[in-house]
Amino acid sequence: MVQLSVTVDDGHLTAIDDVAQALRAQGMQVDQVLDGLGIITGSAPADSRPALTGVEGVVSVDEQLTYQLPPPDSAVQ
Repeated sequence: MVQLSVTVDDGHLTAIDDVAQALRAQGMQVDQVLDGLGIITGSAPADSRPALTGVEGVVSVDEQLTYQLPPPDSAVQ
């Protein structure tokens, strides 16, 4: 599973919950629907990105990047 951010096009912002439901039907576990931003976050198997991109109203499906800082007592700072 990979963490994803899905961008919804302007024409589907009023129906963002419908887009989220369609993403769920394609195998995405939706964590948040940020309707003010037009972003849906969640996770899905890595091989499901083409199916998610094909959902009506989806502009892009991007993997969320994560960063891990070393512990404060680490030699690398």
